[in-house]
Amino acid sequence: MGIVAGLDSSPDFTRIVVCDADSGAVLKQGYAPHPLESGEGGGRPADVDPQAWLLSLGEAAGGGLLEGVQAIGVSAQQNALVPLDSQGNTVRPAMPGGDKRTQAAAADLIDRLGGREEWAQAVGCVPQAMHPVTKLRWLARNEPEAAQRVALVLQAHDWLVWQLLGRPSRRTTDRGGASGTGYWSAASGSYRPDLIELALGHQAMLPEVLGPGDAAGTTPEGLIISAGTGETMAAAFGLGVRQGDAVVSLGASGSVMAVHHEALVDPSGMITSLADATGMHLPVVHTLNAVRALRGTADMLGLSGIEELSDLAMKSTPGSHGLVMLPYLEGEKTPNLPHTAGTLSGLRRESMKPEHLARAAFEGMLCGLGDAMDVLRARGVEVRRIFLLGAAAELPAVQAAAPMLFGTQVVVPQPADYAALGAARQAAWALNGQLPQWQGAAAQVLEPGEELPVGQAVRQQFTAVREQTHPGAFDSVTA
Repeated sequence: MGIVAGLDSSPDFTRIVVCDADSGAVLKQGYAPHPLESGEGGGRPADVDPQAWLLSLGEAAGGGLLEGVQAIGVSAQQNALVPLDSQGNTVRPAMPGGDKRTQAAAADLIDRLGGREEWAQAVGCVPQAMHPVTKLRWLARNEPEAAQRVALVLQAHDWLVWQLLGRPSRRTTDRGGASGTGYWSAASGSYRPDLIELALGHQAMLPEVLGPGDAAGTTPEGLIISAGTGETMAAAFGLGVRQGDAVVSLGASGSVMAVHHEALVDPSGMITSLADATGMHLPVVHTLNAVRALRGTADMLGLSGIEELSDLAMKSTPGSHGLVMLPYLEGEKTPNLPHTAGTLSGLRRESMKPEHLARAAFEGMLCGLGDAMDVLRARGVEVRRIFLLGAAAELPAVQAAAPMLFGTQVVVPQPADYAALGAARQAAWALNGQLPQWQGAAAQVLEPGEELPVGQAVRQQFTAVREQTHPGAFDSVTA
């Protein structure tokens, strides 16, 4: 019995759900935007004062929202770096997860350790601009005086948990958050302090990694604060994904992650080996092109948006009359083709119609994500059910093509605050001492049915064009 709360501090807002600890039923909700000044060009700021997260949290929790709550879980944007000095004060503003300034620092780190394979073997991921280890390298190169003062390194959810507990001497994190840093290995379950020194130039304190269900501490008022975790892990926990499930996210770029029983070390660097919030693992494969391929096609056809593109695609048929789009508009990560461009193949008089191009864009996007899923399957990851996330998952053209192209059941969850729900579920675990068996997400279930052979033929058509255009693109994926 009990009442718990989960808060999700995203890059733009804080959302709080208050839930029944036994059933997961949502009792109350709160929301507040972060009080952030816009960055250059009106976008997100490059640096953020973490106090903005606390102000947003306080506003979202206003009106007595947390009265009666016994435990709180914290989900927050992944990869945000909060560098602190020996007194626990911020050395500089936090660097958000989506910081793009650090791309050159990522390349520098890869070279300094000896290549992509060395990083994959060390911590299960190859440094990218988003990773905290890369941000530390950027700090050492661009703000050396600030870098010298860094004594403690936290991420966003670590810092929020620490603040809720009154800034105790003990600082904590969880496996999920630690696995995305670039200096903690999900395979060994341990930090690599040498990589901190490689990046920063000296050692720094790191938070204690708690186990699933552990509490980070209790406030003087008796409120339990659970370990917290990153948004990806919290959302997976809130969705209720389990072994045999994969989650396909349709943003501008795409990702495929699946629950697996062990960490995967991938020398090619295509697989990022993350840990989840339950003691399992979340290997992830990213693509650079998902909905951006749809938007580009809509623009080329003079359409108002991807909804209109979907309506047009539904006038075509599977296989798009032989038209195949390799949607590598921004280069591609899976397969590793950073300097390539997109390809349109199969142009014949009968295929040169807007509806076939529209269908080819959807099929190209989904086949590209199918390739990413096959990278996981080739390493023994079982995929029996796929959760399809993102606004594009609601489009009729996506729902018509996804089950046949992925070759398995596709679940489209109803929109909900899954990261906040996952944080609340973690709080219930810390409160009651056992994994809460909450009901899974309400969803639409789509089956491939009799169209499975058609989907396989479309995938084969896509693969033939990819192999002809980029022969051996997946040869670096090793078992």
